[in-house]
Amino acid sequence: MKAIFISYNQAYGTEIIEALEKLGQRGFTRFDGVSGRGSKDGIPHLDNHAWPEYNDGLLTIVEDSLVQPVLDALRGKDAVTPKLGIRAFVWNVEDIL
Repeated sequence: MKAIFISYNQAYGTEIIEALEKLGQRGFTRFDGVSGRGSKDGIPHLDNHAWPEYNDGLLTIVEDSLVQPVLDALRGKDAVTPKLGIRAFVWNVEDIL
């Protein structure tokens, strides 16, 4: 099993969740109103007067075989609207209760 944390511009709304559902991934935890600044490029999303945009974050635990399809779906969205910004991070899940 793998954990995927996805940070994305709030403008995507429910599109990220819909992409997961389309791949058969039901479970997730969403964090609304996450602020931050990417390490590569793009503008900060700090939800303040100077940088009014913000991100949402989503954590989902998937079977190993689903990691690449999820990343591919996110890359497809990022390619269409790269200025909005999507980042995904994957790590191993050792155990689940």
